[in-house]
Amino acid sequence: MEFSKEQALLAIDRERVPICTASDQVWENPETAFQEFKSVDILCELLEKEGFHVERNLAGIATAFSGTYGHGKPVVGILGEFDALSGLSQEAEKTEKIAIVDGAPGHGCGHNLLGTGSLAAAVAVKEYLEKNNKEGTVIYFGCPGEEGGSGKSFMARDGVFDCLDFAISWHPGDKNVVGVGSSLANYQIIYRFFGTASHAAASPEMGRSALDAVELMNTGVQYLREHIIQEARIHYAITNTGGYSPNVVQPYAEVLYLIRAPKNQQVKEIFERVNDIAKGAALMTGTRMELQFVKACSNLVDNTVLEEVLQKNLEEIPREPYTEEELAFAKKIYDTYGGDKTDLQQILSRYEKSRKAQVEALLAPHMKDIICDVIVPLMDVETCMAGSTDVGDVSWVCPTAQINVATEAMGTPGHSWQMVSQGKSSIAHKGMIFAGKVMAGAIIDVLENPDLIVKAKEELKKRVGPEGYIPPIPKDVRPMAIQPKK
Repeated sequence: MEFSKEQALLAIDRERVPICTASDQVWENPETAFQEFKSVDILCELLEKEGFHVERNLAGIATAFSGTYGHGKPVVGILGEFDALSGLSQEAEKTEKIAIVDGAPGHGCGHNLLGTGSLAAAVAVKEYLEKNNKEGTVIYFGCPGEEGGSGKSFMARDGVFDCLDFAISWHPGDKNVVGVGSSLANYQIIYRFFGTASHAAASPEMGRSALDAVELMNTGVQYLREHIIQEARIHYAITNTGGYSPNVVQPYAEVLYLIRAPKNQQVKEIFERVNDIAKGAALMTGTRMELQFVKACSNLVDNTVLEEVLQKNLEEIPREPYTEEELAFAKKIYDTYGGDKTDLQQILSRYEKSRKAQVEALLAPHMKDIICDVIVPLMDVETCMAGSTDVGDVSWVCPTAQINVATEAMGTPGHSWQMVSQGKSSIAHKGMIFAGKVMAGAIIDVLENPDLIVKAKEELKKRVGPEGYIPPIPKDVRPMAIQPKK
């Protein structure tokens, strides 16, 4: 008798304790982009215990790894992340801002849950392949540096995902919904200016201020913002002002830029204009400018074939109910930011007119949920989200789809202490386990219906065009950790 999908998903329940423990351990050891060595050890140890063959140092990145089980085709990839954000240290399950260590990192985007929930999905798919003695391969990818590092983009550029027939991922959030639409592509660049130091009062004519160059560049970019497409974004941070002595003309200064737009080519065009502004700032100040390309990521490519399978599993797989204690904790968190629980109302614009009334009727009872307790219907309209993700590069290489699952109070701000505080809660654990089951269920459905892979690949080919994937990161650029100077 064939080992069913439902039986395979029970593997996640069986391994719930080690899965939740691993998530909590990653939360307790927050590490920023390309510095996630403890987190890698935690996840690799769990993969090995679950019977996966672990390979580290993928694409020459010390914190990139994979865990593989099975043989032959099809080959499915499950994407995991585990990096934290700087400056978001926060005690767990507190309803006020209390740092564990001032200025230290914290998991403000839920990647402790993301990486471990994806691993849970891999465990269930392994169980399905193993018990059915079925041909096929599942690969869990440990992908570092999503926050400001675009680890997957480097991995995609170097061919790590070329073996995949399709890929699945997820992200913690405040709703249960299949991701539909694209994301913003981006480039990140350091601009360095080299000037000449001198006494700012006695011999100012001898000095050439690198800080002046940075300020003039920022001013020039400010004027550029009026003349780029509305959807584009240009962010910056001055990372070195040249010292603390105003009576010394600053001989060195640097600024870090992040340029975003809906398409790779649009980012490239804005990047070239920003470069011209930087060159002009150097000319105006008599300084020398150097730039360092840090990273880039591509926009997401939708895949409706896979999204429909994920939606089916979101709707069919049971969710755990929330306790009164969980709801009370979530309400206290909600009260700290006075969040907008009407976010579900805004989703209605993503449906065709013929479906809008039906969807509104479904969502109406949940508009005041403290924790989202509804499955959002599959959206019709593809839009571009305001953020960026390096999952985009994977989606150019193979058919890719992802879900968001509720792991926190409704309206929790991303990249906030409130999100860190909820990262070890039972609410977060329930969402993570549910996400693992949904991803695994969808993967098993696709493995049982190989025609879906053919259709998903055909859709991808139409969407990316004849040129296919062109990596936005130059071949000679290597991943780098950007950390504040101590």
